[in-house]
Amino acid sequence: MIDEVGFLSYSNRHADLLFNIVSSRTHQNSTITTNRPFSEWGEAFPNAACVVALVDRLVHNAEIVAIDGDSYRRKEAEERQKQRSAERRRRRQSAKAGPKRPGTPEPA
Repeated sequence: MIDEVGFLSYSNRHADLLFNIVSSRTHQNSTITTNRPFSEWGEAFPNAACVVALVDRLVHNAEIVAIDGDSYRRKEAEERQKQRSAERRRRRQSAKAGPKRPGTPEPA
């Protein structure tokens, strides 16, 4: 499993190592994830001469699954933010109401 290819920029040496890994696993199952289209891999490996050959070997016997949608991490972060905001509102409302005195009836 190689995760997030293209997230960082890599040197020629890194590109060569990835090429060697991909070449050695030509007929074995592998999983590589990236959020960049192959056309942008030249940006992740800016000086590497092997990028075209690397992509060619990757896609030769590959099943490419393109996922188009919102990030689940962003969705979870937004949900956490909503929960925190709701909790802060509850605490502020509770602080405004002040402490309840024993025996005080609830407002109708």
